[in-house]
Amino acid sequence: MAGFVLGIDQGTSGSRALVLDRDGAVRGYGYRPLARLHPAPDRVEQDPLAVAAGVREVIAEALERAGVGPADLAACGIASQRDTDFAWDARTGAPLANAITWQDLRTIPLETELRDWPRVAECRRRLGYWPGPWSGALHLAWRMRHDPVIRDAARGGWLRVGPSATWVLAALGGSPEPRADVSLAQSINLWDFRARDWWDDWLAYLDVPRAALPVVSPTVTDFGSLDVGGTRVPVRAMIADQQGALFGYDCRRAGDAEATHGTASFVNVCLGDAMPELDTIKVYLAWLLEDRPTYCLEADTTVTGAVVRWLREGARIIERDEELGELAASVPDAGGLVFVPAFTGLNVPYDVREARGSLLGMTLGHTRAHIARAFLDSLGFQLHAILAEIHRATGVRVTELKVGGGLSASDAACAIQADWLGIPVVRSSFGETTARAAALLAGIGAGIWAGEADLPPMPGTVRRFEPRLDAARRAEGHASWQHAVDAVTGWARPR
Repeated sequence: MAGFVLGIDQGTSGSRALVLDRDGAVRGYGYRPLARLHPAPDRVEQDPLAVAAGVREVIAEALERAGVGPADLAACGIASQRDTDFAWDARTGAPLANAITWQDLRTIPLETELRDWPRVAECRRRLGYWPGPWSGALHLAWRMRHDPVIRDAARGGWLRVGPSATWVLAALGGSPEPRADVSLAQSINLWDFRARDWWDDWLAYLDVPRAALPVVSPTVTDFGSLDVGGTRVPVRAMIADQQGALFGYDCRRAGDAEATHGTASFVNVCLGDAMPELDTIKVYLAWLLEDRPTYCLEADTTVTGAVVRWLREGARIIERDEELGELAASVPDAGGLVFVPAFTGLNVPYDVREARGSLLGMTLGHTRAHIARAFLDSLGFQLHAILAEIHRATGVRVTELKVGGGLSASDAACAIQADWLGIPVVRSSFGETTARAAALLAGIGAGIWAGEADLPPMPGTVRRFEPRLDAARRAEGHASWQHAVDAVTGWARPR
């Protein structure tokens, strides 16, 4: 029996592939960057053919590095970027248009219109999160209004749409029936995750035909196959990228949590089989295994990596990203300085889009090292606020936080987060958690592993950062942060 599994992570900035053996060790890896197209200032698109070609290339690279062939693969799993919609012709399999990515803002007028829909109050509860301009639902509504090719295909019955995993299955596997797992169906923002069905009234309002949408399946099932060098490799799993990261971090029990520090910092907390009623935090059906659902909450800071770039290129406080942690560690604290990095507003739990970035408490004695320290402090404060809101709303208490992404490479950043969170921060040297999740889930589907309890641990070395501050100092810091947030939001909303 073939003993290897393939995990594909098709993301916004590129595509990755991992080959794992039965022990969970990485035997091969491939990566290709993916260009984003900007046909207008508010538009961000991707070429579907380039996406498919990139996936084909990373599979070949991963297999070559692993020293195995397609016939050695027991199964494949695909993780996919969310809120980026692909559209193709069911008759020919050819793309009908470029994919509209989650970074595209052309649908802002549609979001404004949505607020007048009589059923708008049901959106968060049914869909799990607000359908903002980034959502695939509004992208598809825009296409139906403004793209005659898409509209004609919808009327003719040959329009097919879905996230990149669904498109890759169609393009590289020739699948006549588009399919998506529950997490990816929810990511299209048309699926009522509580009823586990497409929301017909929402489809009618947006003028999106149900026939164009994928068949929704559990996370592990028979999705079809991919043609890999003339060999058909079974696809046994699909999952959305952020939910995949949670699974790949080995966060699968209630209270397990991870934070990925990218352009923003995304916090995902596993809830187990409990389905909460929340309006302030995104709720996802993270995965469905043998009809056993696992739910999660997701919250994000507005900007993290984007601030690091601003500190480097805009303010010129640092010359290279690695200097941020070095500077912050060169001072014992921020010296009373508070940095509220609300460059694009404040997210959970504040939800003040009008807020803007601010430095408060500056004196002539402050240096760029204090500014660097204050920014890393602000990340710890924001993560604490998010976890506190989750605990308040659900009763779920996070006892340690696993971290990944660019900023997590800094020991100082991790230590400061642990200090303000008051819980250990755990970092692994292994970073490809999303592709790993796709491979592990595929391995369950192929019988390599019997289930979640049988999965191998994450590879790589692990470093734990324990909190060093006492409770009084931590409380003082949080009070100072909240005072600064109140000042910034008061400025954003003057009386």
